[in-house]
Amino acid sequence: MAKGKGRMAERIIELARKHDIPIRTDYALVHVLSKLDLDQQIPPELYRAVAEILAFVYSTNEKYRERQDRG
Repeated sequence: MAKGKGRMAERIIELARKHDIPIRTDYALVHVLSKLDLDQQIPPELYRAVAEILAFVYSTNEKYRERQDRG
């Protein structure tokens, strides 16, 4: 997990692309989550949005495993 603004955010994205880590863009969610500290609990009103992110991550992981299995 990473959090950054400006040049730091650009570097995080650069590293993700370099390592073939999928990037999902949701500016509204970024705006809300950027106000939280990394170790802060997620407010209940954001559970659905975070669940959607987790579903995206799980789906992406599954696709990655399938590609690895095919060789």
